Amino acid sequence: MARAATTADTFNAVAEPRRRQILDVLRDGERSVGDLVDRLGLAQPQVSKHLRVLREVGAVDVRGDGRQRLYRLNGAALKPIHDWVKRYERTWAERFDLMDDVLEELKEQEQ
Repeated sequence: MARAATTADTFNAVAEPRRRQILDVLRDGERSVGDLVDRLGLAQPQVSKHLRVLREVGAVDVRGDGRQRLYRLNGAALKPIHDWVKRYERTWAERFDLMDDVLEELKEQEQ
């Protein structure tokens, strides 16, 4: 039986496109919720909901600064995703190289 979709882990949490947009903005440094709202063109409740999920899985950290809450990336929590992508990136590159070899052989056979 397939596992139910959940946001209980980082992989599932960042599967949501809006959350990836938030992570992209935070890549450049700390941002307040208001700044994220302005940059993403989303309503504040939407941004807050997505930030809560990202915070729960550890993908972002938050700190208070007066009345504002500033969010920043937590690279350590995102490392498993990075490692997974890198592993499969190599696998796909090797497969494309093999496909190139097969296509080259087919071309030679046609001539």
